[in-house]
Amino acid sequence: MLVDIDPDRTAKAFARLSETNAVDIMELHKSQNFFVDYEKGLIDDVTFRNHIRQFLDKDIPDIHIDNAWTAMLVEFPPQKIELLEIARKNYRTFLLSNTNNIHRIKFEKCFIDTAHSDFYDYFERVYYSFEMHMRKPDKEIFVKVLEENKLIPRETLMIDDHLPNVRMASNLGIQTRHVKINQENIEIESYGRE
Repeated sequence: MLVDIDPDRTAKAFARLSETNAVDIMELHKSQNFFVDYEKGLIDDVTFRNHIRQFLDKDIPDIHIDNAWTAMLVEFPPQKIELLEIARKNYRTFLLSNTNNIHRIKFEKCFIDTAHSDFYDYFERVYYSFEMHMRKPDKEIFVKVLEENKLIPRETLMIDDHLPNVRMASNLGIQTRHVKINQENIEIESYGRE
C-alpha cells in the first residue's frame, strides 16, 4: 500500500525476457506455488531465480530476473511519505508486509531516493513475511505482531489494500481500513486513541 505497484509491468517484463505473452505469464503465475514460498521465505533468492528460469524455460541472468521482478514497484508517492511522517509522530507505527528479499532491497532503496531518509525510521518495528515464514492473511502473523508489541486489537488500526487481509484482521478485533491499490488519499484523523 505504501509503494504504488503495477503487476502488469512485471508480467510484461518477463514476457519480453521469455518471448511469451504477458497474459500467459499472469496465468502461469497463479498456478505456481513457488511465488508464495518465496514470499514466506521458504526458498531463498537463488532458488527463486532458478524457479523463474524453469518457469520461463530460459537461461536468464540474475540481474534481468531481478529487474523484471521489481518492475512492479513503481514509486513511493510523496503524499504517502507525508502520511507516514504524521502517523509516526502521533501513533505507534508498524509495518507488516507480504514481501520477499528482492523486493525489499528495491523498495528500501526507492524510499531513500524519494524521502531522503531511512525507511526504518518511520516504524517502531518492521515485519516482513519472508523473514517470519508466514504471510497475511494467515491468522498467526497478526497474532504474533499483536502479542510481541502488546497491542490491544480494538485500539489498533490496520490499513491494507488486500481485502482478505482486512477481513482476517477484523475477525481478530483489529480496527481496519481497506484502501484500493495505489489510492492516494488515505485519511487517518478519525482513528484517534480513546
